[in-house]
Amino acid sequence: MSFRGLSRPNASSGMGVADHSKTTFMELKQKKVHRYVIFKVDEKKREVVVEKTGGPAESYDDFTASLPENDCRYAVFDFDFVTSENCQKSKIFFIAWSPSTSRIRAKMLYATTKDRFRRELDGVHYEIQATDPTEMDLEVLRDRAH
Repeated sequence: MSFRGLSRPNASSGMGVADHSKTTFMELKQKKVHRYVIFKVDEKKREVVVEKTGGPAESYDDFTASLPENDCRYAVFDFDFVTSENCQKSKIFFIAWSPSTSRIRAKMLYATTKDRFRRELDGVHYEIQATDPTEMDLEVLRDRAH
């Protein structure tokens, strides 16, 4: 019995995952048309939706500047790097952004929805939970990817 294709809300979180969220992630993963995707929980629709995408030429600074200072978000970032053997590699990071200044209700909502949403993103290599920008600094990604 497989539950893979189900987009229905999870009983514990009550939030589903929009099909557009899944297809946008697949575009980042397979077609490399996005450098990053930022997702938010739409409480009215009761699902995780795409808030913003960044083009392949955008930088990590562009990505971090797109995250709200005082609200939670999920994001995926396609990190390109060169190994010590001089090979071009790419790793996909899932980032759960939950700044300490965000509302407690938002933190709880994102915390209860995270695992359900994360399972829908097949192909993520690493996961980072960040409450301030230093926890998701570019050096943190470099260290994890190598």
